[in-house]
Amino acid sequence: MEKIKEIVIVLLLLFSAAQGGEQMSGEEIYQQNCMKCHKQMSLTMQKIFMRYLLKYSSEVSVKSALFDFLREPNYFTSALRKDQIMRYGLKGKSTLTDRQLRKAIDTYWERYKIFGKLK
Repeated sequence: MEKIKEIVIVLLLLFSAAQGGEQMSGEEIYQQNCMKCHKQMSLTMQKIFMRYLLKYSSEVSVKSALFDFLREPNYFTSALRKDQIMRYGLKGKSTLTDRQLRKAIDTYWERYKIFGKLK
């Protein structure tokens, strides 16, 4: 019986360590994984957001396009102009889980959306 308790405890610890990033808030994921690199660029996150919004127009479409781009970055799915891609390059594939990536994208949307903010 004692051996079973030890196994359960070890499994719980391993599971909780593996899920550590999943417990982070969208804001934490966004700050640590997105802003870490983007704050060094002269092209702001707000400008990038506006380009996605102009190209895809709806919340669902913007979020879907961002998710797809971050999973498989390429020139065709980027909202940046060719000269901007030449200057900044394409980012590598995101290492975030799908859940973490969706949390970060939701945070990004909430931060820069214009809907409901205009009077």
